[in-house]
Amino acid sequence: MTSTATPQRASRRRSRLRTRNTLLGWSFILPNFLGFATLTLVPVIVLFYMSLTNWNIFGSSQFIGFDNFVRLASDGSFRTAFVNTIYYSVLHIPLTIIVSLGLALLLNNKIRGVAFFRTAAFFPYITSIVAIALVWNLLFSPDYGPINEILRFFGISNPPGWLTSADWSMPAVVIISTWKDMGYYMVLFLAALQTVPRELHEAARMDGANVLQRFTNVTLPSLRPTMFFVTVMLTINSLKIFDLILVLTDGGPGQSTTVISQFIYRKGFEENDFGYASAASVVLFFLCIIVTIVQFAWNQRKSAR
Repeated sequence: MTSTATPQRASRRRSRLRTRNTLLGWSFILPNFLGFATLTLVPVIVLFYMSLTNWNIFGSSQFIGFDNFVRLASDGSFRTAFVNTIYYSVLHIPLTIIVSLGLALLLNNKIRGVAFFRTAAFFPYITSIVAIALVWNLLFSPDYGPINEILRFFGISNPPGWLTSADWSMPAVVIISTWKDMGYYMVLFLAALQTVPRELHEAARMDGANVLQRFTNVTLPSLRPTMFFVTVMLTINSLKIFDLILVLTDGGPGQSTTVISQFIYRKGFEENDFGYASAASVVLFFLCIIVTIVQFAWNQRKSAR
């Protein structure tokens, strides 16, 4: 009798232990899940429903199916915003990676005042967007800005209009955005560089590898996880760019810097067409998801080799 009861008691104790551990785990997960559900999951579900309706904030919603998406497909302003978003991302992502990685390589050396230079490089990332827009508007002033004055000094008699030019406004925004973001990604690359074993560089140097060969064969492979994370974050943030363009150019001149996020803002909060704005938001959502999935698949294929 005792021998039979002992395994049963042990089984009950294991069951109670599993139940306690499960409840303990859920007690840690539940607050975060509730926050995620309240602030993200439920709004996204509502967004998908709103994209299928004709609704403004002052009236009741009317279900119209996929009419908003059909309207988007024939909307020239949305196509312009979509192309501008891709144009900005294609310029901003590689330029920011190159500049931030270059800064990290420079500031990874033991030089006097390196802490100051690291802080100075990171400072633009935490600076107010309004202050950045004000300063760079002055710097890019076509007539009196110091950038064009320097170009005239070097013999360029007709320098670009920058933020006032339909052709140069987006490159100017990319320059400003890269300057603002480079400090954050520099810190990520800097942290990754400090984990690269020095023994690998020493071995490569003893084998006769020059600086470029050590960088391509030792440093870059060691940075692959960080490079992947930086690329994904840069891509998502570039596709969602809004605040900097809003305060710099407000989408102008014309529609030369209008991006999808600003198109959504105008349709929703200026024209009070929330159903149509929600449909554009769904397109942006799936654009970010598709690009991210492609990047994950590419990274897994590279890692498997």
